[in-house]
Amino acid sequence: MVDLAVVIVSYNTRDDLVACLRSLGDAPPAVSHEIVVVDNASADGSADAARACVGVHVVEAGANVGFARANNMGIRASASELVLLLNSDTVVPPGAIDALVADLRAHADAAIAGPRIVDGEGRPEISFGSMMGPLNELLQKTRGRLYMRGVRPVTAAVERLVHSEHYPDWVSGACLLVRRAVAQEVGLLDERFFIYAEDVDFCAMVRARGHKVRFTPVAEIVHHRGRAVAKNRAQVNEAYRRSQVAFYEKHHPGWTPWLKAYLRLRGRLPRPTSPPPGRQAKKP
Repeated sequence: MVDLAVVIVSYNTRDDLVACLRSLGDAPPAVSHEIVVVDNASADGSADAARACVGVHVVEAGANVGFARANNMGIRASASELVLLLNSDTVVPPGAIDALVADLRAHADAAIAGPRIVDGEGRPEISFGSMMGPLNELLQKTRGRLYMRGVRPVTAAVERLVHSEHYPDWVSGACLLVRRAVAQEVGLLDERFFIYAEDVDFCAMVRARGHKVRFTPVAEIVHHRGRAVAKNRAQVNEAYRRSQVAFYEKHHPGWTPWLKAYLRLRGRLPRPTSPPPGRQAKKP
């Protein structure tokens, strides 16, 4: 068994995927590792491009099964002590993964670790936060908007956080390192979340079992966020709202009618869909 499995989900992000795999190939982690790409039936040649990279194992999902289910397929197709969920639109600087692995191994109380994530210009993302809920969602979004606008008190507070290790309720699934044993303990990612909120939910399930979620700035990952979103804005917004409703149904059932009423009033209530095939994780 290797130390680490890097699981990357791809859906029509061929150029970004190639850049991500190139960064891993040019400066591979020193820890023993395997790379698994799960392709959600991309139409742009993503799977073939991944196969052309040395040492990459490709799993074809056969359809666009969503982010959570595809990650679960990648986890089940690998064998390792640790699992790194990594977005296809990231670039990994030399030494970043080894630093993240070393940090998690040095903190036995933590089951998950997330690095500092920056955009292509080096600007940090707010890639962590408090448990998703009515007030915290508002605060997180407001803080993010003010930070992007350069409002000084907010910018100073965020800069302190992204340069300090701490234990938030969740870290971003764009780059999330987890102990495999704990991931299996909680039943992997909940597949009712097609995309969005699955990382917050996963961290909540891990914390519910007494483990901590850790943010560490010792490792930094570049995230070219938003490219796929820009191509499919309407579909992405619909998926986000569907995951938001599913999250509230699972974690805040008392608030769900209010959320649905608000979304209906704004014309954003997602259309009902059948649950995805496969096992869903249990409520923590």
